[in-house]
Amino acid sequence: MGGSLPPPRGRLGTGRKRSGPWLRLAVFSAATFCGAAAHAADANIAVTNVDVAIVFAVDFSSSIDPRTADLQREGHAAALTSPKIISAISENHIGCIAVAYFEWASAGHARTVLPWTRICGLEDAKAAAAVIRRSGDTGYIRRGRGGTSVSAAIDVGSLMLDRFPGNATRKVIDISSNGENNDGLPVQPSRESAIAKGHTINAIAIPPSDEDPKQPLATYFARSVIGGSRAFVISPAGPGDYTAALRRKLVIEVSMNVLSRL
Repeated sequence: MGGSLPPPRGRLGTGRKRSGPWLRLAVFSAATFCGAAAHAADANIAVTNVDVAIVFAVDFSSSIDPRTADLQREGHAAALTSPKIISAISENHIGCIAVAYFEWASAGHARTVLPWTRICGLEDAKAAAAVIRRSGDTGYIRRGRGGTSVSAAIDVGSLMLDRFPGNATRKVIDISSNGENNDGLPVQPSRESAIAKGHTINAIAIPPSDEDPKQPLATYFARSVIGGSRAFVISPAGPGDYTAALRRKLVIEVSMNVLSRL
């Protein structure tokens, strides 16, 4: 697995408090999205302690075709249930993680697929994976989704972490996308606000078919999107590597013991 995947690109960041009308607009948009899912999340997971809370923020903008949608949906489901992830979860201090999965596109276009769910073993992981496979985007209905608002994805993910109904040692926004921010607010204020809360933003950058080799998408994410403690971005070498790259990223996020597990 390690031979076909480039090493993670890391970047640590610090943030400052965000203010002004742009913040109010972003928070209103995120709050509108999260409010409908709040009761479902509270019913799904009791107030509890976990080693890490991870929000999967998955791109379903108009650029996501059925093939890419399958990569993301099946990749997350397969990674969650892989033996390496289950082992990493069980060997942590508490032995449980919490995950949520939402899809995002242009500003104001987001939907919850999996509300906060506690995973303490394989059966929990299988149940979460089944929801993602059943309800995740297929890429066939793309009209009306608009552009790619990475800033909105960060704002929604950050608000979901704020509303996590439990205690987590680490909180992570895990972005999967095939494009740069081209809709909604600029990325930097959203990024800085999330980092200031202690959240980590990681990413898996899916290279578009027309990617400029001199300006890879992973470089954009490393420079402008990821941040926080031990933040990193991974880019699969090709479509067949997406699940392996995502699994590798999750092992790092769950255990933070990079060298002994790759």
